[in-house]
Amino acid sequence: MKQERILIIDFGGQNNQSVARKVRDCSVYCEVHPFTISIEDIKSFNPKGIILIGGNDSVCDVDASLCSEELFKLGYPILGISYGSHVISKLLCGKVEKLSDSKNGKVKVSLLNSKLFEGIDCNFVWMNHDDYVVEVPNGFKVTGKTENGIISCFENEEKNIYGIQFYPENSNTDNGDKLIYNFVYNICGCHGYWKMSDFIESTIVEIREKVKDGKVLLALSGGVDSSVSAVLLSKAIGKQLTCVFVDHGLLRKYEAEEVSKVFGKDGDYDLNFIKVDAQQRFYGKLKGVTDPERKRKIIGEEFIRVFEEEAKKIGKVDFLVQGTIYPDIIESGIGKQAVIKSHHNVGGLPSVVDFKEIIEPLKLLFKDEVRKVGLELGLPEYLVFRQPFPGPGLGVRIIGEITEEKVKIVQDADYIYRNEIEKAGLNKVFSQYFAAITNLQSVGIKNNKRSYDYAIALRAVITSDFMSAEWGRIPYDVLDVISRRIVSEVDGVNRVLYDCTSKPPATIEFE
Repeated sequence: MKQERILIIDFGGQNNQSVARKVRDCSVYCEVHPFTISIEDIKSFNPKGIILIGGNDSVCDVDASLCSEELFKLGYPILGISYGSHVISKLLCGKVEKLSDSKNGKVKVSLLNSKLFEGIDCNFVWMNHDDYVVEVPNGFKVTGKTENGIISCFENEEKNIYGIQFYPENSNTDNGDKLIYNFVYNICGCHGYWKMSDFIESTIVEIREKVKDGKVLLALSGGVDSSVSAVLLSKAIGKQLTCVFVDHGLLRKYEAEEVSKVFGKDGDYDLNFIKVDAQQRFYGKLKGVTDPERKRKIIGEEFIRVFEEEAKKIGKVDFLVQGTIYPDIIESGIGKQAVIKSHHNVGGLPSVVDFKEIIEPLKLLFKDEVRKVGLELGLPEYLVFRQPFPGPGLGVRIIGEITEEKVKIVQDADYIYRNEIEKAGLNKVFSQYFAAITNLQSVGIKNNKRSYDYAIALRAVITSDFMSAEWGRIPYDVLDVISRRIVSEVDGVNRVLYDCTSKPPATIEFE
């Protein structure tokens, strides 16, 4: 397989995966690494080009996050986005200052001729920073300015170094996709070899080389990530793989039966499949726990302990496989970026596990890429496009302490919600939709009597990569049916709320 790779160096931003997603949309592979990556590792990665991105820090600060000046002597094409453009200017002796008259938000810019702007007319861009390049380094020229004269773009075409002070990955920036395409193709010289069929082929080879004749245990939840991992591993190593499905009591209604039917002995796949009933074990560990991070870590550790026990029953197991994907890793913290929430299969893992190594074959893929792999592998569409379900299950859809009563309430409410969304033909409109139980109880009337019951919160989002998402607009008549059914059919509920918050500022799950 031909290798074309773009390296994204992150100085602590929250939009790193949005940029990565845009690069991969160009059929070019990329990875995000922290700014601490060594020059030796950069050379080893051998990128066709480098993109520098960051957050709201200031390069003027004493402890500013910076890279080595040697980076600019390696000869790779470089694009600095916002903070990344400030890094370029700072290290190459330009000038960066805070501007009191700067304008953030949607700003109109004028652009000069440049390979970076080929096919792009004067347009609006999204800016969100207090610092700006006020003097470009020697050898650079200004290629764009805002209406009030602030430098928005600069470049040194001879050295292939470009800086822009806006966010091309933001939907409010006109032609942002085209700008990234121009950098990747016109400047870096990529051809677009990144295909899911190539990923499958190379991953299968890597797995075989790593596992050799060892035994492998896979944490199978029945969701698309672990299901794709299971079929991928099965193609690579066959019966050396054992899939363990843990019913931790936090699954959706009828989930355990459905997973067993698909992957069990009478299912479509020739897998070693083990189902473990651990409901009471998890409930006991979670009793009295209300903090969401503690819940995630408890669930993560208990998962590992269950797998260790099952591994001992089937003989020595060398590797544990998990369906971790890229958004899981980035939300659990990478480099200087803050932890948004610990995913049970990343930040929720215990520090010591009784396995030689953990294999995560999908850890560099986004959700839609995982689905493409699933289709390439021949998985049925109903499984590939199944509603995403978090590893901690309903544990992150139950606010406050987890009890069996709350589990049943949210299972029943969620089942009704999903049923009505499908009946209304909205199941392919929304990327994810689910019910959660709040820790709020309020006075109501049920069966002509006073009630003091829980409020159910409904959520639906539209997204392509799950790194950002818009809240879904469910028609009022559909919401009305859902609300009436939940309140009348689910014991312990007398109120239904709808979450109309996008990501960010919210996350997709409640905890």
